[in-house]
Amino acid sequence: MAALIELERVSRVYDTGRLKVVALHEVDLTVANGEFVAVVGPSGSGKSTLMHIVGCLDRPSSGTYRLAGTPVQDFTDDDLAGVRSRTIGFVFQSFNLLPRTSALENVAAPLLYQGIGRRERYDRARATLERLGLGDRLDHVPSELSGGQQQRVAIARALVTEPAVILADEPTGNLDSRTTLEVMALFQRLNREGMTLVLVTHEPEVARYAGRLVELRDG
Repeated sequence: MAALIELERVSRVYDTGRLKVVALHEVDLTVANGEFVAVVGPSGSGKSTLMHIVGCLDRPSSGTYRLAGTPVQDFTDDDLAGVRSRTIGFVFQSFNLLPRTSALENVAAPLLYQGIGRRERYDRARATLERLGLGDRLDHVPSELSGGQQQRVAIARALVTEPAVILADEPTGNLDSRTTLEVMALFQRLNREGMTLVLVTHEPEVARYAGRLVELRDG
């Protein structure tokens, strides 16, 4: 399969002026289209830094990152914003839903920034929520949903832009064990349907749902 994500000797150094902190040191990683990869490691191992670079939220200090064959270091800030909007779907531990906004509106929101008309935005959001089993929760605000339902809304929001890859950062961290099983089964289903997923977790039992494990230690 063609490589979607390619990191070659990628390092990230944070320079505070008084101290240099090496968060990543010459990391190599390749993720093919259609893969489900879990990045595991203890706190402080560099997982979040890696996720930020892969998600175009940060730039490497050195090394090369190619996304779908294009070197990311050649992108302008506007280019990176476009990649985050259209190519990458994000799922976070804390859901990050708009609290006084319905599930339907939460999922439709990313399409607004792509200049998509209101009717198409809501049609696509509705179809995505129905695909994830939330067709009867369209008008519910987050406080009216369980933790698992909120995370499914967050996954629907990531999917609605039809991204090339979904990056999930500790997506089960706020969920109980039963709901964790449901969310991970959903990720597996999406992967079987062709979605590329990169999951960051410190929980080995969650990582086992992925097709491949990558261990990160001390950057």
